[in-house]
Amino acid sequence: MKAAVWYKKGDIKIEDVSDPKTGAGQVKVKIKLCGICGSDLHEYREGPFIIPAKPHPLTGRFGGPIILGHEFSAEVVELGKGVTRFKVGDRITVNPLIYCGKCHYCKRGEYIMCTKLGTVGFAWDGAFAEYGVFPEYSLFKLPPSVTDVMGATVEPLAVAIHAVNRSGMKIGDNVAIVGAGPIGLFVEQACKAAGAGHVYVIEPMKARLETAAKTGATAVFDPTVVDVGKEIAKSTDGLRADIAFDCVGNQSSFNTAVKVTGRRATICVVGLAMKPIEVPFIRLWGHEKKIVFSQGYQDEFPTAIACLEDGRVNIENLITGYIRLDDLVENGIKQLIEHPDKHVKILVYP
Repeated sequence: MKAAVWYKKGDIKIEDVSDPKTGAGQVKVKIKLCGICGSDLHEYREGPFIIPAKPHPLTGRFGGPIILGHEFSAEVVELGKGVTRFKVGDRITVNPLIYCGKCHYCKRGEYIMCTKLGTVGFAWDGAFAEYGVFPEYSLFKLPPSVTDVMGATVEPLAVAIHAVNRSGMKIGDNVAIVGAGPIGLFVEQACKAAGAGHVYVIEPMKARLETAAKTGATAVFDPTVVDVGKEIAKSTDGLRADIAFDCVGNQSSFNTAVKVTGRRATICVVGLAMKPIEVPFIRLWGHEKKIVFSQGYQDEFPTAIACLEDGRVNIENLITGYIRLDDLVENGIKQLIEHPDKHVKILVYP
């Protein structure tokens, strides 16, 4: 079969590799579409990043070669011994977390905190390929109204829903989202689906601001043009936002999240900061603000599928490109790195 294989930083090859074998408790699937994630870009530019540098305790995989890809939809083509919840022909998506099921956190259902956590596409061959094999526990059926395209967005939507859950957002809360990249735009819709009062989106790229407006933001702001704290204060009787989601992860975005939130507000950091961030302690302390962090998901896949099924989340404006596997690097990864103003999510047909 054809697959996109990561070898090292800056080195992804499209190659013919052996079809994966189905073991006990595993399911073989034919990949329909797979989205390019920001973490795939990190692996291309700076990896190994999430790819283990030493043998993973559950899979034994480390470094290259490894097949990338973890946001995907697929069709079941073969069942391993003992698989009972699926049948050949089922349309599915996969929660890419690989966890032990035995540690303190797994026993509490907090799989994202597993002490041996791994991820499909980094510690297990992923979905930039014609076929893949995954544990039965990781599969979720897609209802008929959730298309293959929608199915390939369940994973990033689950990230957004987990962030909303981590933030403690209540119905009616006013929310500010800093950064209208793929995750920021999914967080925007997840907040609306969860009953946010007003959703303000802050982003310097014009095209992304326009997308945020199309997908239902109450108002959008370019922080290089206006004082976003004052603008949000104007429409909230001076109270500012109850919750801010930092979906970027740098000093500027964190500063903005502090600025746009009011007293006893919550700042939920979703973006991954690659450098230390200074915290304005006295301002946070004086206003009793909370800082919480959100990464990944644990049990939000059914919710994400339901939100796509009934239309609470609409992905139409978020998919900005469809490419073949052969074009993954040139027309996918490099486009997202070099032209972030033109793209949100690019999907790949294996």
